[in-house]
Amino acid sequence: MTKGLDFKIHALCDLLKKEEGTMAKFEVIIKSEMVRLAKREVRKIYVPLGRDVRALKGTVSQLRKAVLTLQRMTAAQQKELEKGKTPLEASQEEVKLSRFSPRLIRSLRRHLGITQKELAVLTGVTVGAAHLWESGQFKPSTKKKAIMVALRKLGRREVRKLLEGKETPVAKKKAPPRGKRRTRRARRK
Repeated sequence: MTKGLDFKIHALCDLLKKEEGTMAKFEVIIKSEMVRLAKREVRKIYVPLGRDVRALKGTVSQLRKAVLTLQRMTAAQQKELEKGKTPLEASQEEVKLSRFSPRLIRSLRRHLGITQKELAVLTGVTVGAAHLWESGQFKPSTKKKAIMVALRKLGRREVRKLLEGKETPVAKKKAPPRGKRRTRRARRK
């Protein structure tokens, strides 16, 4: 059986040698077909990747714009901090989504490293009101919640700078010296 196969292969080789001109055409046809199929396979992979690359470029562009916006906001906030004027504001959406239980108010205060008095100064309320918030007897108004939402975004250093700007040293007024108070006995004499 192998002799018959060898004979056929040799016969084919002889035939091809005789028709070298035809063989060259056959070689060119095979090469062009291989190139065509290779291009088709590359296209199958390249086209979806091209779509993905364009989508990613759009995403990167959007992220770059967002980062630039955030950098501008940060620079503006830094300038305001340096001036000592930091508006403690938050958007209405943030205030609506925020929750302030007594425990969360206390943990915010501790996280910022401030006392109830300092929290009261920052939010613009009395020390008693801050205490009542933490004890759960009262809830802060939406305006005060907005200030506390803004405080959440700040760190200890920023809060210290705010407190330095808000707290003005108040000299304790000494009561004017009173004259001797006359008691009933002194009046009788």
